[in-house]
Amino acid sequence: MAEGLRERKKRETRQRISDIATGLFLEHGFVTVTMAEVADAADVSVNTVYNYFPAKEDLFFDRSRGVVDRLSRWVRGRRVGESAAVAVLRELREEVEAVSPRVGLMEGYDRFMRVIHDAPALRSRLWSLQQEVHDDLEAALREETGADPDDPTPGLMAGQIGWLHQTVMSEISREMMACRDPAEVSREVLALLDGMEDLLSEKVLNYAVRAAE
Repeated sequence: MAEGLRERKKRETRQRISDIATGLFLEHGFVTVTMAEVADAADVSVNTVYNYFPAKEDLFFDRSRGVVDRLSRWVRGRRVGESAAVAVLRELREEVEAVSPRVGLMEGYDRFMRVIHDAPALRSRLWSLQQEVHDDLEAALREETGADPDDPTPGLMAGQIGWLHQTVMSEISREMMACRDPAEVSREVLALLDGMEDLLSEKVLNYAVRAAE
């Protein structure tokens, strides 16, 4: 269904507020910037800002939905003969090899991470997002394998697979905050992925293999 004019205007307003807020946070820090200042810079009312973003943290992590369901999307889209862990390893390698901004391999990512580092509320929200990633992945694994509700295996596997993603993102963040070249970090993280794959057990690497239809 085509997007209506009203929906498009709402989406554009939301995006403009988010973009302006991000610029303010990067320039002045998350703690010091108020919602009123964001509203003023975006030329909207404070109520309008709150209508789109109930909390200031929501403004900063505006694109978190795409992060929360990233692993479950990769798992659901795995190829025939590919397990959940192998699918995530493949997708991570492709993103890292492409020096993709989606995994933080971009100039200026250090500024984004420093804003989080300097704001306890953002660090807390980041931890919550990581838990959401785990829960979303566990639900996907449980559905994909038809596991019983009381079977702990999907949760344990989600922890193992989530470890791959979280370790890669943490390593990229650390290296980019040290002002490293994204291409150099990419090569090092690809080697790290090889090492992490070697540490996974056969049970993890062969869990939830997609059968041919």
